[in-house]
Amino acid sequence: MQEDIDFSHYLKRTSAGLLQLDLAVEGISCANCMSKIERNLSNIPDVTAARVNFTDHRLALEWKAGALDPALFVKRLAELGYRAYPFQRNNAEALEAERARSLLRRLGVAAFAAMNVMMLSIPVWSGNVSDMLPEQRDFFHWLSALIVLPAAAYSAQPFCSSAFAALRARRANMDVPISIGILLALATSLIETIGHAEHTYFDAAIMLIAFLLAGRYLDQNMRRRTRAVASNLAALKAETAAKFISPTEIRTVPASAIKPGDVVLLRPGECCTVDGNVIEGRSEVDQSLITGETLPAIATPGSAVFAGTLVRSGTLRVRAAAASGDTLLAEISRLLDHALQARSRYLRLAERASRLYAPIVHATAFVTMLGWLASGATFHDSVVTAIAVLIITCPCALGLAIPAVQTVASGALFRSGVLLNAGDAIERIAEVDRVIFDKTGTLTLPELDVANLASIPDDVVKLAGRLALSSRHPVAAAVARAAGASEPLADIEEEPGRGVQGCYEGAPIRLGRPSFCSADILADAILCRDPEASVVAFSHGDAKHVFAVRQRMRPDAAEVVAGLARLGIMVEIVSGDREPAVRRAAETLGIRKWRANVSPVDKVARIASLTSRGYKVLMVGDGLNDAPALAAAHASMSPVTATRMSQAVADAVFLGGRLGPVMTAVRGSRRALLLMRQNLWLAVVYNVLAVPVAIAGLVTPLIAAAAMSASSVLVMLNALRARRREAV
Repeated sequence: MQEDIDFSHYLKRTSAGLLQLDLAVEGISCANCMSKIERNLSNIPDVTAARVNFTDHRLALEWKAGALDPALFVKRLAELGYRAYPFQRNNAEALEAERARSLLRRLGVAAFAAMNVMMLSIPVWSGNVSDMLPEQRDFFHWLSALIVLPAAAYSAQPFCSSAFAALRARRANMDVPISIGILLALATSLIETIGHAEHTYFDAAIMLIAFLLAGRYLDQNMRRRTRAVASNLAALKAETAAKFISPTEIRTVPASAIKPGDVVLLRPGECCTVDGNVIEGRSEVDQSLITGETLPAIATPGSAVFAGTLVRSGTLRVRAAAASGDTLLAEISRLLDHALQARSRYLRLAERASRLYAPIVHATAFVTMLGWLASGATFHDSVVTAIAVLIITCPCALGLAIPAVQTVASGALFRSGVLLNAGDAIERIAEVDRVIFDKTGTLTLPELDVANLASIPDDVVKLAGRLALSSRHPVAAAVARAAGASEPLADIEEEPGRGVQGCYEGAPIRLGRPSFCSADILADAILCRDPEASVVAFSHGDAKHVFAVRQRMRPDAAEVVAGLARLGIMVEIVSGDREPAVRRAAETLGIRKWRANVSPVDKVARIASLTSRGYKVLMVGDGLNDAPALAAAHASMSPVTATRMSQAVADAVFLGGRLGPVMTAVRGSRRALLLMRQNLWLAVVYNVLAVPVAIAGLVTPLIAAAAMSASSVLVMLNALRARRREAV
């Protein structure tokens, strides 16, 4: 009975008008499977992208809206021999856990059978030397067959089922030669037993299955560990929210039911489901995912909170500004998934090599068998040698070499506040030897700070802050934020372009331009001392004060610039800001090369000039005017506060108020690139050494299985070294 699936609940629409669908695909066992799926589905008209994530067996599809029925993809995958259904992370994790338990059960059966058969084999081996009676030897052989054949039928099912599905779809995967090897070993042993031969290989066959299962179980568990970051990110997403349906009544609803403008209640220990602003309450909150700060922050009315924020103490009422798939957490999750699904040039190289595996290994095994027969070997010995060749040449190590490092490195960079937005970002960032920083919003924090706060009386600051709440100007917002103001003054009027004014305690009160507050002389004196500052004046009666507002340098900017220099990377500033501001920033950070008053065209020209001289440039910027330069550079990064255009163009986005993630990205990418190259060499050297040894008949199928499993585990262990977090 065919079950129809309503795909409308799983479809997502992109800003470009495309439809997206994630499918969980069963039966993916190697890089060759990935490339076959991607090639076949990409050839469907109107499909714009088809990417397989090997770590969680997820297929991400994009196509033109209205052009295709999603059921077509499931049907095409079935024709290829794969079962597919809509991907749901929780269900996928549960299914993977069940697969791991199934592998462990089969491994236990195979290991138990192997131990018992070995006890039967020892008397046969010793009896062949001490003149055991043929009837006794046959009895032990038939007893071994009675133990091994049922155990093998159960334990080898993962390999044989996958191979059968592949052959039924007229394709080959790595389980085909493995299954052929197992079946040949069992069939040869059964024929030898029927023929009363001295030697059978039931013990070797069941131990071969045990080794293969052990290798696959370890491989799956390591891949589940590499997915831990994405799973942890998903765990931050609360499934339900307490929504106010009236001023005094709340109702628990699915997170997907929350709309912008709704008010939700957050209690201690709960995760926020929306991006929004606190309208009531006070609490310590953990927003380390967004800010990068591990210390709790205080959320009060007016404070911004994000999906994934953990409420630690008090209760908050939050008005939603974005919910469900529009939150920053959802965007971060999409960026991480995109980085894991994208293809790097090293991965494409490994996939092309894996595609050649099936025809080459079958031909090699067949030629090996013919060669041994031609040299006078028995049919039995020739088949055993061919089996060893089939098994030892498994391309698991080659297929895992690059995606394993990519997944682990992406997770490690995410934990350090870096989100990759391109499949080859790691490789390109690792190659940079010149970094260009924009100044405003990149080297400096995006929010304005009051520079002369200590010179202004506290009562004046608090009063000015309350008045500033009535203005929408960013400079006034900086004053309100510095004062910690939350209660605006009443009866305040705003004069566009000048400031806000009103009356307080019987005296006029103003905040705005120095001329609006009759404070030009005070403002000029401040600008002489600090020419890059912006000023806002405050007057209450005859008292006049001027606030100097400026962007503050990121706290670790100088340390990051020095660290990049130690890595042999030259740093310069190319900014559209005024010359005094850029010069001061360069002097503060110890950067010798800088350019000010630069247009977007000039930034691109500077990058092109460096590129023509052989430099690989990393551009770090945040504004809309930086987008062309970000696209032109060899690699690019943007802070999470950047415009959406800059984030879309950048190869990576970094979180928090520090610049350290840029340094972390360079070091982590260099390390990951080294591990990718090491893994490729490990896989290549393994095959170069192992295949001739197997062809020479120097290894048994049992040793071949152990070697094949060991190579895959070695590659995964080497990839896990990318987890190490780099210090600035």
